[in-house]
Amino acid sequence: MPDVPAGVAGLPGLDDLDARGRTVLVRADLNVPLADGRVTDDLRIEESLPTVRHLRTAGARVVLMSHLGRPKGQVREELRLAPVAARLGELMGTQVQAASDVAGPDARRVVGALDDGEIALLENLRFEPGEEGNDPEFADRLAALGDAYVNDAFGAAHRAHASVVALPERLEQCAAGDLLLREVAVLSRLLEDPPRPFVAILGGAKVSDKLGVIGNLLARVDRLLIGGAMCFTFLKAQGYEVGASRVEDDHLDTVADLVAEAERRHVDLLLPIDVVAAEAFEADADHRRVAADGIPGGYMGLDIGPDSVARFAAAVADAATVLWNGPMGVFEWPPFAAGTEGVARAVAACAGFTVIGGGDSAAAIRQLGLAAEVSHVSTGGGASLEYLEGVDLPGIAALRAAVR
Repeated sequence: MPDVPAGVAGLPGLDDLDARGRTVLVRADLNVPLADGRVTDDLRIEESLPTVRHLRTAGARVVLMSHLGRPKGQVREELRLAPVAARLGELMGTQVQAASDVAGPDARRVVGALDDGEIALLENLRFEPGEEGNDPEFADRLAALGDAYVNDAFGAAHRAHASVVALPERLEQCAAGDLLLREVAVLSRLLEDPPRPFVAILGGAKVSDKLGVIGNLLARVDRLLIGGAMCFTFLKAQGYEVGASRVEDDHLDTVADLVAEAERRHVDLLLPIDVVAAEAFEADADHRRVAADGIPGGYMGLDIGPDSVARFAAAVADAATVLWNGPMGVFEWPPFAAGTEGVARAVAACAGFTVIGGGDSAAAIRQLGLAAEVSHVSTGGGASLEYLEGVDLPGIAALRAAVR
């Protein structure tokens, strides 16, 4: 973990918490994929372990809380957290008690039976409508289960939900977990005088999702590389033919302004020079490599081409700081995965401080077995983007306000 910058110093950490003999409610991000009742990717569980171990060693009774999927306030059997509790117990080498409800009778029974150093996991927070509604009554019921609060769920820190915002207001002791502090420290480093050259690579489907990030980064980066479907809005804004590629026409003027701002700030803005285009948005569609500024009518770009990969790799090679968020194409389909793989390998080979901004780019770097080759892989895609926009995330603001 890098040195904690000034922007993190205002957050209380685990060492500031008097945990011995107390029941500590820990908001974790255990939103992991399940198949046939088993966890298929336990990265987020593993990332939560340092905080859980710290609290156990400190003599706390640890009560974990998390959401899973989007049940929209309804109990859905396939989204219960019992498999997560089982996997967490395997990784911890101890039993984790799983409550069958969120803040009801079984939760009270399970939490009340804990001894110091033991762990429980409440049921899926989003089974309760009050979670996403930031309902005070639901927050009161959660608060009644514990004595102190830790937020270690960076991936949910941008959500103004009850377990993130209302709950810390109701407990005397609050702290940030190790994962959340590490995420904030890393992302703050990108915004606060990063080593140069600083290269940002942005991809993904929708340019509208990244406009705030681009605007905030233009004052900080030396090079900005744009791939994914969002690049076609940039190309069209400059007058190029993009065929049937995805374009957000209502953002063309905004994108043109960003291009002009990049030029004014002497930021090298690099767009693809070739793409892999297909006749349809299908995995087995007929496809060909074409120039990015002249995609034939009826064809849509679904990946950046090899010349673009080489151009992007050259721009990354000497970077002292790299941020990558968003795939270069539809990397789930093999014919359109080469661009994302090429950029991933270029970032992994860079000797600078390299950060993967969560979401699909994090999934891609893990699938390629390159996660250990980069400096940091964020656990929060949406939260990372909002933080990089300069937004004071609700979960972080709530912790800061809770310092008494």
